[in-house]
Amino acid sequence: MSARALRITLIVLTLLGLVVASYVTYVHYAGIKPACTAGESCTKVQTSVYSELAGIPVALIGLLGYIAIVGSLLVPQNENTRLATMSFTVVGFGFSAYLTYRELFSIHAVCEWCASSAGIMTVLMGLAVWRFLRGDDDPVRAGPVEDAAHPLAPLSSRSA
Repeated sequence: MSARALRITLIVLTLLGLVVASYVTYVHYAGIKPACTAGESCTKVQTSVYSELAGIPVALIGLLGYIAIVGSLLVPQNENTRLATMSFTVVGFGFSAYLTYRELFSIHAVCEWCASSAGIMTVLMGLAVWRFLRGDDDPVRAGPVEDAAHPLAPLSSRSA
């Protein structure tokens, strides 16, 4: 996958996560029941003691996290911005994993909105880590090497 295609994939997934987090944040502040096909599970999760951290809704924390990720993807790309994207997604994944643990073992209910956000964040983290580790300066991916002295230059361009 090209660096451009990978970056676009990350942006699309982040925007999808942004929509989910925006909806859940709206539901929290509007004080309404979230649309949920699993009955009252989403409401149970949304109104639990774990729905806030130090008085801040976790939905808002997620929304801010997705904004940070999309911001790191929209600025000019280099190793530092790839590191920032990876860091944001690793933290987001860890927070999502913690909240999923709480859903399963403390609240005993699963919110499909929260689970979808956790799934999106998991995929984002995997792609962001892969993107960072592979870098974008790989000469094999960058195309043919023009310098005949370079070890990756085609044999036909080397002098005998």
